[in-house]
Amino acid sequence: MSVDSQKARRACCSNLKLFLASMAFVYFSKAFAGAYMKSSITQIERRFDVPSSLIGVIDGSFEMGNLLVVAFVSYFGAKMHRPKLIAIGCVMMSAGCFLTALPHFLQGMYKYETSVYHNSDVNSTESFLPCLSNHSLAEADKMPDLETRTACEKAAGSSMWIYIFFGNMLRGIGETPIMPLGISYLDDFSREENTPFYLACIHTVGILGPMFGFMLGSFLSKIYVDIGSVDLDAVTINYKDSRWVGAWWLGFIVTGIVILLSSIPFWFLPKSLPKEGQEESKGTELSTVTEQENFLPDETQDEEKEKPVTFQELAKDFLPSLRRLFRNTIYVLMILTYLVSVNGFIGMITFKPKFMEQIYGQSASKAIFLIGAMNLPAVALGIITGGFVLKRFKLGVVGAARLAFGASLGSLCLLTVQSFLRCDNAEVAGITALYQGGPQLSYDPQTLLSQCNMGCSCSMKQWDPVCAYNGMTYASPCLAGCRTSSGTGKERVFHNCTCTGELMTPGMNMSAVLGQCPRISNCDYIFKIYMSLSVLGSFISACGGTPGYVVLLRSIQPDLKSLALGMQILIVRTLGGIPPPIYFGALIDQTCLKWGSKQCGGRGACRIYDADAFRITFLGLITGLYFLSNILWGGLYCTIVKTHKKSTLRNQAKENGLDGDKSGNGHANISIVKNKEDADNESTI
Repeated sequence: MSVDSQKARRACCSNLKLFLASMAFVYFSKAFAGAYMKSSITQIERRFDVPSSLIGVIDGSFEMGNLLVVAFVSYFGAKMHRPKLIAIGCVMMSAGCFLTALPHFLQGMYKYETSVYHNSDVNSTESFLPCLSNHSLAEADKMPDLETRTACEKAAGSSMWIYIFFGNMLRGIGETPIMPLGISYLDDFSREENTPFYLACIHTVGILGPMFGFMLGSFLSKIYVDIGSVDLDAVTINYKDSRWVGAWWLGFIVTGIVILLSSIPFWFLPKSLPKEGQEESKGTELSTVTEQENFLPDETQDEEKEKPVTFQELAKDFLPSLRRLFRNTIYVLMILTYLVSVNGFIGMITFKPKFMEQIYGQSASKAIFLIGAMNLPAVALGIITGGFVLKRFKLGVVGAARLAFGASLGSLCLLTVQSFLRCDNAEVAGITALYQGGPQLSYDPQTLLSQCNMGCSCSMKQWDPVCAYNGMTYASPCLAGCRTSSGTGKERVFHNCTCTGELMTPGMNMSAVLGQCPRISNCDYIFKIYMSLSVLGSFISACGGTPGYVVLLRSIQPDLKSLALGMQILIVRTLGGIPPPIYFGALIDQTCLKWGSKQCGGRGACRIYDADAFRITFLGLITGLYFLSNILWGGLYCTIVKTHKKSTLRNQAKENGLDGDKSGNGHANISIVKNKEDADNESTI
């Protein structure tokens, strides 16, 4: 081997390793930002007082951005300088993160709804009389006129969520080149047997991004949104309160900086590399993989030589390429399977923190932390395990499909078991508890009034919960019938609360403190079982991730690889990424029992849900979608096996001795019939 060849080979390996490390980092950074966005959903919902259905639209704007450009980037980008396109995408993602954080600096301070007004005399011990002095609160229930409401909304900046919508959309546009161009670039210039392991490494490092994203979200959700601008001693709520808003904006600045740093290596990578393991470049940008070479006809051999192409030629070939791609039955079934399963996954990951908060009584911060600290490491371990099994047992397409189908089926079984785990509703007087003690303490669910608070002129819309010593939560101190209060800030205590116990009970503690009461049932034990099943299900489901990717890559022609991956993103993210947060959020809104009030009037974010209705709606919908995806996986696996058998018989019947590699131990080879006169025009295994 000559010195020049050795240098070329070392340069090739060095560039490929640099690209592999860069892809891992950019996967980490984009997942870091995406996970942080998911972890901030609850904080954004509270900050801008919007319902879950609108939050779904904001969250879905990321997929809308992908939809705008993915088809063109995937097809035309494959013929251009792929690493530099990825770098440009990273810069756009970073700009999107900064735009998302912008509303915090443009709007005023956060004002949460409360019935507690502070006395200017800080030494006062009886500064607030909830029941006797609350005649003005009932007037607050009246809707302001249009002019007053418009002026209030302008001052409060309540429509600033539109910046988050467009920032998230810009982040989606920027992420578009990374997967189709990056994965196809890696697959083109790496050894076939190394590709599954490389993919597993990239996705495993990438899964650290969501871990750090959820950890950051958990940490910042405990820091008050206006940190540094307000006196925290004057804030009467804590991070466990449903009105609390954390420093959501700070995380987007951090993620924007990380993404910007991840773009740097791609500016210095070449347009193409020699095939890994070969001494010199073949002068091609798109190389075929060995598994496909044995079965692919020589249709494109004359086209392998790199030659200049014009934009018009690329555009003219776009529709014929699409027709060739969608005549591939296995590819179409893969897209449908991914589409259904992604619907369930996106809906689950978007509202899982809210689910854990409302069903199991966990704080938003703790729910986000547990997802990042337990579920995501299990996913990372599952991805690397799936890649290791493929490499260790040298599984082909049939074996990879079998492994992916088995993992999907196993995760469905565990998800079904989770659907039967339940906790009782939190006890809130007049909302989930309509009857307490004697008949004089029964509540009207429409007004939350009872004989004990009838004369207090309470606001029916306000949510400022207090916890009485009887373990019952009341929507406000006024609705608890509290007559006096003492202390300031979070330490305020309300006294003589007539609704906290049966009347005429001597010596009973009739005090209440700010905040909701902790659950008194065995919910903590049930929650531990739920988390165990959730973590195990995450691991099993992730084991099928890399095998599923291999099935997809090996079922398409090399020259259509970038287009195929791009169309997968286009279809799956359009129909599997945009709708789920919207229809999940709309259905979850139907289970709300108590809505908050906006600063300028009107309905705000939901404060408390019907736990059973939420659980049945949320887990029932996810389980149904995963059940359908398993049916599709079964059909896909049968199609692969059936086509493989046909291919084996066809090869055995050949008399020229040029039959392809025999399948064994789950091995299979895919050939895509490229004769344009062939009626089938689909892949053969």
